[in-house]
Amino acid sequence: MALLESRRMRSPDWIEPLLPHAARLIDQPLAALLEDDPARLQRDVLEVGPITACFRRQRIDAQAWQALYELAERCSMPQAIEAMFRGDAINASEQRPALHVALRSELEEGAAAAACAEVRAAEPRIRALAESLRSSGVTDVVHVGIGGSDLGPRLLAAALGTQQPAFRMHFMSSPDGHALQQLIARLQPERTAVVLVSKSFSTEETRLNGRLLLDWLQAPERVYAISANVPAAEQFGVPAAHVMPMWDWVGGRYSLWSAVGFSVRAAFGETAFAELLRGAAEMDRHFRLAPVHDNLPIRHALVAIWNRNAMGYASQAVLPYDLRLGLLPDYLQQLVMESLGKSALADGSGTAAFATVPVVWGGPGTDCQHSYFQALHQATETMPCEFIGVIRPDHPHAAMHLSLWSNLLAQGEALALGSASADLHRHYPGSRPSSVFMLDQLDAHALGALLAMYEHSVYAQSVVWGINAFDQWGVELGKKTAHRLAPALRGEQIAADPISADLVHRWRARAGD
Repeated sequence: MALLESRRMRSPDWIEPLLPHAARLIDQPLAALLEDDPARLQRDVLEVGPITACFRRQRIDAQAWQALYELAERCSMPQAIEAMFRGDAINASEQRPALHVALRSELEEGAAAAACAEVRAAEPRIRALAESLRSSGVTDVVHVGIGGSDLGPRLLAAALGTQQPAFRMHFMSSPDGHALQQLIARLQPERTAVVLVSKSFSTEETRLNGRLLLDWLQAPERVYAISANVPAAEQFGVPAAHVMPMWDWVGGRYSLWSAVGFSVRAAFGETAFAELLRGAAEMDRHFRLAPVHDNLPIRHALVAIWNRNAMGYASQAVLPYDLRLGLLPDYLQQLVMESLGKSALADGSGTAAFATVPVVWGGPGTDCQHSYFQALHQATETMPCEFIGVIRPDHPHAAMHLSLWSNLLAQGEALALGSASADLHRHYPGSRPSSVFMLDQLDAHALGALLAMYEHSVYAQSVVWGINAFDQWGVELGKKTAHRLAPALRGEQIAADPISADLVHRWRARAGD
């Protein structure tokens, strides 16, 4: 109770209605809650398209759910959703809309309608370039980008990889020369194409990797770019006809639905990419139209708010039990932590007096059961989990698939129920909350729906917290500092910060300069 009381003193008004429920539930064994509330078997599961979501093992009962629904209404959640789909400037710090939904859904109002028209106008050329690359006979495509220009396409390629792409895909993000050397040693330049992704075409990592690859390739006809800065891409060596558009109303981490996904689109074909967009568009409609209590992204967001602000849990583990989704935790790390890693309130009135983003982490099961699951089961901190499984696999090995599912289900049960023992080393306290998301199968349609669900959940959380999910000023200072330190590393000046200056001196001495 001391924790709850201290949190009460620091909490804004919107948290207050949640705290009596948190006080009532925080010390109750989850096993007892499950036993005493049989209605949750129906209430806490949602089926939306190819996704079945189970929230039954969250430490939330009917009264707490009602308080969360009322919170969403008090925050004007339906109106905030409409504002996004209408194309209002919900990215307040940059005074522009966030219209990634226009890349996959037909919208008919204001700025949203104009964005859809831009997408439709660009679509024939992007489709033609994708088909041209797909049928060109290249055996390898190197996709060069970083952050949102890398993680989304990289995840798509891995998740859809069993569907026989037209060529092998490789990804370059970090300016680490070791990775570049290893990659080009395996490739033949005459059978390789390069795709450069950078909105401004000034991203240092992309330009460094791109320059070396283009010099190695020596074939501009097999170079493509996705950028808002066509002149810079042309000057870099990309034919103007091969530069595809990006728009300022799409943030990088929301951009895989656009030409940023070009290399994946070319690899897997138009049908697969259309299915990806269709799955996302179906989730868009659900998010926009479903009432709060039946709305999957809103329910997901309210669980996250509850765990962070009412329960005080500081992290969230994402655990896909399908290796094709092994990159999902990395993708969500950027989506969630870059979107919600804010303390400034969107209206400029000050900073949040409450916790915002959790630390998102995780990895594929069952591998991770042999590493950090020890902490999930017996550490002093409670770390909520999200288990993700695929019901119908794309392989014939039934025994292996059964093993994956038995482990997924067992871990959720064991975390919730625990196992008492007089030997403290063998005692499992239980009461560790988790959710389960089941995909009917891992195809482009289901993947689109899943990723759109997470996008919309992030926005819903930002509405409750009153922060801007669509800017990322926090990444800028490190970039500027790196540019300032580069001359010191070259020996042209001395770093202003004394610790950096000493480290630069030691680096240069050890490097032989």
